Amino acid sequence: MKNEKAEEEVKEELDPSILFLNSPFGDKEMDPVSKLRTLSLYGEVSEEIVPEIIYSMLYLSETGKPRPVEDDEEPEEHEPFKLIVSTYGGSAAEMFSMYDVMRLIRDDCEIHTIGLGKVMSAGVLLLAAGTKGKRKIGKNCRVMLHSVVGSSHGSIDNLENEMDEIKWLQEQHVSCLIDETKMTKRYIKKLLNKKVNVYLTAEEAVEMGIADIII
Repeated sequence: MKNEKAEEEVKEELDPSILFLNSPFGDKEMDPVSKLRTLSLYGEVSEEIVPEIIYSMLYLSETGKPRPVEDDEEPEEHEPFKLIVSTYGGSAAEMFSMYDVMRLIRDDCEIHTIGLGKVMSAGVLLLAAGTKGKRKIGKNCRVMLHSVVGSSHGSIDNLENEMDEIKWLQEQHVSCLIDETKMTKRYIKKLLNKKVNVYLTAEEAVEMGIADIII
């Protein structure tokens, strides 16, 4: 009875919103949820949540590596993991840090992204950064694109310097979207030049190459 109580206490401490891995209590105690190799980005793309997701992605990539096989065995594939995205956006710097790690991992380990509810601003690039052909989006999900938003104060020289940084972030964001989607630079610039939030349906997101499959 003591062991069962201890296991229950450990289970309660596990945070399922970040990472689902194999159960620490052995296959006999394993339930369907604990078998999932799934991460979720729910909420703001921020300095608080992104590091946890990055560490988890790196961990899943390492633990998903195929085991060494004998000469007469079929080689195993690198086990993929899923990333659920549902966000209003957030920090451009944290978006880029997460994006760069996804680029590092996905050559060896497939990342199956799933957009649900709302995929906006910084979340668009993260959804699109999944493995091509494995990017899903909810039928009722809303996608939103807009220009990089920044704010600053101080001397004119400092404001000019900050404007140059915002321009760099904008150009880099556009460049990454071009790499990950079917959109051209001219088309993205046309959307952003509207100077308003541009909302897309799931169907439009697939047409633009932000996602591949509607669920």
